[in-house]
Amino acid sequence: MIEGHISCGKMGLTDDTGKRCPLLPCSIPNITNTSMQQQQQQQQQMVDHASTYTMDEALLPMGFGKFQAFLLAYSGMGWISEAMEMMLLSFVGPSVQEIWKLSAQEQSLITSVVFVGMLIGAFSWGLISDIYGRRMGFLFTAIITGVAGFLSAFAPNYIALIVLRFLVGIGLGGGPVLSAWFLEFVPSPNRGAWMVVFSAFWSIGTILEASLAWAVMPKMGWRWLLALSSVPSFLLLLLYGFTSESPRYLCMKGKTTDAMQVLEKMAKWNHVSLPSGTLVSDHTCVPDENPASSAGLDSITIQRHDTNTDDSESKRGGITSLFRLLSRKLLRTTLLLWMVIFGCAFAYYGIILLTSELSSGNKKCSSNKLHLKSDGSGLYKNVLITSLAEIPGLFIAATIVDRIGRKLTMSSMLFVSCILLIPLVSHQKEVLTVGLLFGARMLISGSFTIVYIYAPEVYPTSTRTTGVGVASAVGRVGGIVCPLVAVGLVHGCHQTAAVLLFELVILLAAVAICFFPFETSRRYLLDSVRNIK
Repeated sequence: MIEGHISCGKMGLTDDTGKRCPLLPCSIPNITNTSMQQQQQQQQQMVDHASTYTMDEALLPMGFGKFQAFLLAYSGMGWISEAMEMMLLSFVGPSVQEIWKLSAQEQSLITSVVFVGMLIGAFSWGLISDIYGRRMGFLFTAIITGVAGFLSAFAPNYIALIVLRFLVGIGLGGGPVLSAWFLEFVPSPNRGAWMVVFSAFWSIGTILEASLAWAVMPKMGWRWLLALSSVPSFLLLLLYGFTSESPRYLCMKGKTTDAMQVLEKMAKWNHVSLPSGTLVSDHTCVPDENPASSAGLDSITIQRHDTNTDDSESKRGGITSLFRLLSRKLLRTTLLLWMVIFGCAFAYYGIILLTSELSSGNKKCSSNKLHLKSDGSGLYKNVLITSLAEIPGLFIAATIVDRIGRKLTMSSMLFVSCILLIPLVSHQKEVLTVGLLFGARMLISGSFTIVYIYAPEVYPTSTRTTGVGVASAVGRVGGIVCPLVAVGLVHGCHQTAAVLLFELVILLAAVAICFFPFETSRRYLLDSVRNIK
């Protein structure tokens, strides 16, 4: 990195107040010569900067046009696929348990094994996408998810179903690759709002799955539900040929020619022009943080960063990328992010499974325990109602995420959801119980959405999908543990203990958010670990 500041006047003889610099007579010629060289170097850097532009500077005039709209629809379809495959667990588990006479632990394993697969997939696909490209990552995730999901409908026994759902989980683990891929095409000013719109496809998927289950399960059974839920993954494969590799990723890898081709395609689709000059891998022009400073050369620091080091390290394998997540500059961010995403995943899936279990009822428990209707229609109705809660949650998140920032939005939503869950520690009427679960899911889904916006923003391009993938894998651990808690405690007539555990996890996640190192709203995406201060 080259930095230059002119601090003692343009000739090195006077400072900003007009006083002469304290130089010894014998050293004046050398110091003056050095200062003049610094000035010439800065001027040359300014000229170089004027004739070059970065990826963020190229994306700004693009806005959000037809090209990004197509990417939004494509990546959103992937998010719908993941949501549907996750939501169907709420319906398939109870149905299979009744048909195959499974125990509560065996039923829980159908859900937990998916999360185990997602843990492995999230860890693996993130590394693959940072090394071989984003498109390579989500291509194989779509193949595995679609094929294994469809074959699950023909599972002849419990073991076969467990194996196939495990493979589905491995494919679903690549979901964060799609979000990071889409993120890298969006300009910074409204990036948060558009990422919330992207996340809305998850809510669409949950609503579609709840509606599909209501229409299919009573008449056609769980096998048809599994087969129809795999359709979005096959749509991803059909449209794969129309997608483009992330130009930011290509630029980071030194493939600026390929990156320029993608940018030119984007500009053509959006009917705009690219900035004049040459695309560079990574340079920034940072204004002096003192607002009273002059507007000339004295107030500008030109920085150039070479990302080849990060690129060469990433080619050595995934181990380097993993170690970089725990480096001095990223350690605090990584650990806090793991804690938050674990808490959000645990709470989100806990609310879904808790709604399903309470709606199914438990005859072993006495009537004074917390429960909803026990008939089949109550299950579909209550899950659909709480799924609709994600729509206002996303609307609230989209409205405030770019205004008050990621950190404040996430923490406030989690704190309020804690308050809403407090009454559920005791028996409540069905209407109030569903209403409280509706509000809690609304806020938890909103915060869960934003943490998946913050995660790729806080990591540099060189390790972005690895960081998001590993964080997502940690979240899957929360998903693995959650069914055992939600199903196990409810079946054991310990609903109050389950609610209190959710309260504790959510509260710890909200506190951890407050300690995140910096806000990412309206900031350019980082390309290298070197850029992090």
